Amino acid sequence: MDSPSSDPASSRSSVLIVDDEPTNINILYSLLKEDYRTLVATNGKRAVELARSSRPPQLILLDIMMPEMDGYEVCKLLKEDPLTRHIPVLFTTAQNDPQEMARGFEVGAADYIHKPICPSILKARVNTHLLLARLLQHQPG
Repeated sequence: MDSPSSDPASSRSSVLIVDDEPTNINILYSLLKEDYRTLVATNGKRAVELARSSRPPQLILLDIMMPEMDGYEVCKLLKEDPLTRHIPVLFTTAQNDPQEMARGFEVGAADYIHKPICPSILKARVNTHLLLARLLQHQPG
């Protein structure tokens, strides 16, 4: 929802919210907008385009159940691409099936955040995975 600019928000970490439901987007955006530069995609194709852009997000919150290209397919594409494989992907889902969760980890998800969204859990997991990503980028070799 933010666009590149010279305001202080542009120096904050960016989080890409990917969901086809406007209500879910609004909830995530409202919880993150104060601390992060937020980007939004309403489908998997647009999510991949934004992740491959000149200003990729530092973290992706990805819904699993979407038309055309589901979250598993999006995550798999991102993790196969050297340009985007380092971006942590956190699935946001109402599913709680261990087999589905295992499938998500197999395609490269870093974590799950279950719906309905608990604000403190969302913020803690986003902070943790952004920190881990920064640490891994500065790791030698």
